Amino acid sequence: MKNYLLSVVFTVIFINTGISQEIRYFPEKNAEWQEKAPTDFNINSMALDDAVAFAVNNEYLGSKDLRIAILKGFSREPFHEILGPTKKRGGSAGMILKNGYIVAKWGDTKRVDMTFSVTKSFLSTVAGLAYDNKLIANTHDKVANYIWDGTFRGNHNSKITWEHLLQQNSDWSGELWGGKDWADRPPRKGDIDDWKFRELKEPGTVMEYNDVRVNVLAYSLTHVWRQPVPQVLKEHIMGPIGASTTWRWFGYDNAWTVIDGIKMKSVTGGGHSGGGIFISAEDMARFGLLFLNNGKWKDKQLISESWIKKATIPSKPNTNYGYMWWLNRKGSRHWEGLSENIFYAAGFGGNFIVIDKEQNLVVVTRWLEPSKIDEFMKKVENSFN
Repeated sequence: MKNYLLSVVFTVIFINTGISQEIRYFPEKNAEWQEKAPTDFNINSMALDDAVAFAVNNEYLGSKDLRIAILKGFSREPFHEILGPTKKRGGSAGMILKNGYIVAKWGDTKRVDMTFSVTKSFLSTVAGLAYDNKLIANTHDKVANYIWDGTFRGNHNSKITWEHLLQQNSDWSGELWGGKDWADRPPRKGDIDDWKFRELKEPGTVMEYNDVRVNVLAYSLTHVWRQPVPQVLKEHIMGPIGASTTWRWFGYDNAWTVIDGIKMKSVTGGGHSGGGIFISAEDMARFGLLFLNNGKWKDKQLISESWIKKATIPSKPNTNYGYMWWLNRKGSRHWEGLSENIFYAAGFGGNFIVIDKEQNLVVVTRWLEPSKIDEFMKKVENSFN
C-alpha cells in the first residue's frame, strides 16, 4: 500500500510539473489525421479560434511569386540570383497538434510549398543521423579530418568543427556553387571591399546566419554519407514517420558532386537562392511530432534523444540558437511570457515548426507574417489557460 501511494504521489507531481508525456497517437501513412475537439483537452475553443483567425488575417505580405519575394528580400546582396527551383506559394495555412491529435487547422495543409530555412532543421537531423550511426564520431571533430578535398584547407578553415557549422559560427571562408561567403547577408555597414577583406572571426565565437556555409555543411554530409542527403532523410526519417510522397529537397542547378563514381546533387539548407525542402504542412507536422516525442515514432527510436538534447543546447555566441534549431531562451529572439523550453524551425515568409514539450504541442504555420509569430504563439498558449 505504501509503495502504491508513493507511485500515485509521484505520478501527480510528474503531471503537475508540466513535463512532456510520451505521445501515444501517431497518424498512419496515407490515413486521415485524427482530430479532437479542443475541449477534450480543456482548451478554450474560442481562444484557439481567435489564434487561428489571427494567423489567417496576418498572412505574409510578400509576393506569392516567390522568385520576386526572394530577389526583393535579398536585394542587398551583391551578385545574388536565383540558382535553384522555386514555386509560387499558397495562402495562409497551418496545424496545431495536442498529444499528436489535430485540435485546429486552417488553409490547405496538403499543399506543397517552399519552406526556406526550415530546411536547416532537417539538415541538422541528417547530421544527427550521421552522429548516431558513428559516421561522425564527435561534433567537436574538425571537418577537415572527414572532407579532405580542399574545402577546409587553410589556417582558418582547418579549425572548423561540425559543431561550428551546425551552430553557424564557423566563419568558413570561400566559394561554393558560385556563392561567396562574404556576399551572403553582408553587414549593414561598409561596401564590397570591406566585406571581401574582412578579418575572419575565430570559429565558435560569432554567429553569422549564412546560407553558403550551411550549403558547405550539406556538401560535407553528402560526402560523409556517400549518398544524396534526401535519400538519407527519406530512409531514416520521412519513410518511418509515414510522410507523403510529395516532399522534395532541391539543390542549385549547378550543385553536383561525384562520389564513388556516381554524380550526386548536393542540396541546399534553404531557399535563399531557390531550392531547399518543398513540403506540405502535414509532413512538417509529422516531423515536429517526432521531435516532440524525443525522436521516437511509435515504438521505434529514429533519432537519438541524446542528439536532440545536443541540438537544443544554446550556442555560446547566440543563446537563441542550437544546432540549426531556434531556442526560446532570453535573448534577442525571446518570446516573452512563453516557455524557455520551446524550440522551433523557422523559414523566410513565416514558415515555422514549433515544439512545446511542456504543453505536448506542435504548431506549424505557413506564410504567417514573421514578425507576428510571438503574438500568435501567445494566443495559442493562452487558449490552454
